[in-house]
Amino acid sequence: MSNATTLPKTPEILTTTVGSYSPIDWLAALPSEQAVEDATATVIHTQQRYGIDLPTDGELYRFDTNHPDTNGMIEYFISRLGGIDTSVGLTDARSFRLKQEMAFRFKPAGVVRGPVGEGTLDLQEACSRSAAVANGPLKFTLTSPYMLARTLLDNHYGNLDELTLAIADALADQVSELPAACVQVDEANVPGSPENAPLAQEAINRILDKVQGQKAVHFCFGNYGGQSIQAGGWKALIEFLNGLRTDHLVLELAHRPENDLEALKEIDPKIKLGIGVIDIKVNHVESPEEVAKRIEIATSYVGEGRIGWVHPDCGFWMLKRSIANRKMESLVKGRDLYLGR
Repeated sequence: MSNATTLPKTPEILTTTVGSYSPIDWLAALPSEQAVEDATATVIHTQQRYGIDLPTDGELYRFDTNHPDTNGMIEYFISRLGGIDTSVGLTDARSFRLKQEMAFRFKPAGVVRGPVGEGTLDLQEACSRSAAVANGPLKFTLTSPYMLARTLLDNHYGNLDELTLAIADALADQVSELPAACVQVDEANVPGSPENAPLAQEAINRILDKVQGQKAVHFCFGNYGGQSIQAGGWKALIEFLNGLRTDHLVLELAHRPENDLEALKEIDPKIKLGIGVIDIKVNHVESPEEVAKRIEIATSYVGEGRIGWVHPDCGFWMLKRSIANRKMESLVKGRDLYLGR
């Protein structure tokens, strides 16, 4: 298990995945704890087979068939945290729909009825299960407090800041001893709401400060049913990104306009850049040459030595396994082509 906590030292640009993997039919057909462990091993070993330097566990244990547009990553955390009721009635749903920024959700993921706490959430158990079958370095992911808070109807705190930071503290209490080489916080709401960046920054930093290994933060513009749901660009978020106490960023860029790269020159050099070079919102499988070209273009904007990671824009959960696997293969071959390996 100790190998899961050791980050690869070479090559100079490492490959990773963002988090989720495509649903596995046999797990969905006959779910059990043993099946989840077997499926997790399949996901990790598939990534290793294609040469991914830092695989993720695929988040298959978080998948929820009742939430096919978002894969259940929100519900996994919300349903386990204490103080939150996931039984949502008509009045609660109507109240939530007044939150215009959440118009893409018909009802809240839960209703906050008391102080948020640990509840039944056990990230140690989830990460340990994955680390036990990793046979190498592993990245563990969790959803950001701000993103979780935005999906809730708050009938307790009455204040987004207090709710967000309460969730942050509950998550931070669980990350200090996770058996993973890297812990990544995922955030897909701030890019469309930069006015709340200071709050999201404080909440994410509370978690990062407790992480012992490599710290990463993933940002995208949403992947709701395979579509972006947030407007905006990276330039408005530079101050926010520079204030994160992270080792590297994991950024959606393959599905973004090239001029987004211009803003990344202003990222603090102490933060390594992770560049999305695989578009997960399309079935087209990039060639290694396309991947290498995207790395070359990104380097021309941000400078030599700034890019430490290349990866897909987001998770693979919307894609068929055959497509996801071929995209991973191209990711590694394209990185190698760029580096002349």
